[in-house]
Amino acid sequence: MIASVRGMVLSTGLDSAVIDVGGVGLLLHVTAGTAASLRPGAEALLATTLVVREESLTLYGFADEDERTVFNLVQTVSGVGPRLALAMLAIHAPDGLRRAIGGGDLVALTKVPGIGKKGAERIVLELRDKIGIPSGVAASTTPWLAEDDATAQVRDALVGLGWSSRQAEDAVVAVRPEADGGLDTSALLRAALRELGR
Repeated sequence: MIASVRGMVLSTGLDSAVIDVGGVGLLLHVTAGTAASLRPGAEALLATTLVVREESLTLYGFADEDERTVFNLVQTVSGVGPRLALAMLAIHAPDGLRRAIGGGDLVALTKVPGIGKKGAERIVLELRDKIGIPSGVAASTTPWLAEDDATAQVRDALVGLGWSSRQAEDAVVAVRPEADGGLDTSALLRAALRELGR
């Protein structure tokens, strides 16, 4: 098991990165958000999972251990392989997936290319009791974290503007308490943009 990789970033693609480890360039499959955060010539440290198949050894890289944990967990569902698991993390941050699965939010799950309604139902059924709650948050104190139209629209808009799913999710979570005072979608978007501009 290769648990992590540290080295200089040689190149990045839309969903991959090549990292020099001791003179060997390792190709890692990553989310677009992770790829965008890496800079060629800079050092990077990524948590990793090695997927072994008869015909290949494929290395998947993650911004942190939480992403890797969720990546491995969702693959325990029948029909979810590493590519689909990575696509899920490209669309939703780990805590976003926890909220979607724990809350049975099929709409959020079907936003992932390759997941239909039946697949989303199977994921919820098999993982609802295993996925846990968003990190650092007690279930009884998070009514404002529930996914709603404004939250989803703002998150999607931020991703469309070039921020990673994780950055968008974190920004929306950070400004969400302000929205309880009555912010509409456009005001929530402006607040999230101010948060990201800090």
